[in-house]
Amino acid sequence: MSVPNKIQTWQMVKGPTYDKEAGKVTAPGELQKTEIDVPELGPGEVLVQIAGCGVCHTDMSYFYDGVPTVTKPPLTLGHEISGVVVATGPGAEAWAGKNVIVPAVMPCNKCDICAKGRNNRCLAQKMPGNSLGLFGGFSSHIPVPAADLCVIEDLKGRPLANYAVIADAATTPYQAAMRAELVAGDPVIVTGITGGVGVYMGQVAKAFGAKPVVGMGRNPEKLERAKQLGVDYTIDMKGKDFKAIQEEFRTICKEAGVKHNVGWKIFECTGVGAAQDVALGLVGFIGKLVVVGFGMQKNSYSMSRLMAFDADIIGTWGCLPKYYPKVLEMVHSGQLQIDPLLETRPMSKINEAFEEAHSGALTKRIVLTPDF
Repeated sequence: MSVPNKIQTWQMVKGPTYDKEAGKVTAPGELQKTEIDVPELGPGEVLVQIAGCGVCHTDMSYFYDGVPTVTKPPLTLGHEISGVVVATGPGAEAWAGKNVIVPAVMPCNKCDICAKGRNNRCLAQKMPGNSLGLFGGFSSHIPVPAADLCVIEDLKGRPLANYAVIADAATTPYQAAMRAELVAGDPVIVTGITGGVGVYMGQVAKAFGAKPVVGMGRNPEKLERAKQLGVDYTIDMKGKDFKAIQEEFRTICKEAGVKHNVGWKIFECTGVGAAQDVALGLVGFIGKLVVVGFGMQKNSYSMSRLMAFDADIIGTWGCLPKYYPKVLEMVHSGQLQIDPLLETRPMSKINEAFEEAHSGALTKRIVLTPDF
């Protein structure tokens, strides 16, 4: 194993330009190829040589929309990481040579939030590309705590880079399902099933035994793909107001033999105001709305409806590291399909990848592989 003196990286040297008078972002951030020193590894830390890093909607939020990062620029974005451990700090020697998935959220495991079992929302968490100092996934290497890494004992003939999407796109829906207390037989709606997280949310719901699973989105090709991956019904939301979507949903419910307003667990994966409004409007008796996608807009909702419906609206953040092996097992068993949903590109094409991801035109998630 080769241990470098420098980490090659694509840094966001400055964030997007915000015009206070206009109240909007007028220019995206700026990426620059550079290098940084490899830090001395502390107790329990390892250096991971990155095999692949996924381009996530969250990265786009930082780069284009002005969502603030904990570490201010310059920093390296990227939090969907797979790779191999090439160096270890004191006490972490057993990790040497392991193929690993780096959790997008690495908790401190010491604070009061962690003590309550909600480690995924630890306020002292280390998140690559956000709260891990300069370090992120769009680079050659990354130093990380070893304790919560997910080891891939057998690649099953799959390129190590492909496993990067498990670090967020596949595990975030698993955490959402656990937050919703999803069980077999629960009816499920996924808004944004055509997105990078939503497509996995639908698969996770089916793996949990949800029935029926109704996926909603605005891309016919991706809606058809969701059906091929096991979703029972789909609704194309494009050009439709809430009433039209609601009527189509009720027709589906009649066909499936389920009530339209009782017990639905709704996973809102878009972070887009219009879809959030649809999800809120479909909350019914003893239902649960789980907010998975992130957006900057505000919504208007009658809170008293929650009282009348005895319903819940809850948030979910990242995924507990302890669930990663379970999701990895689901990938290996075929319950979760990842390979048809991604494409790898060299990291030198990062600017083009960001532009395509931000445009919303992609049909597959881009995983960037280092080519420094």
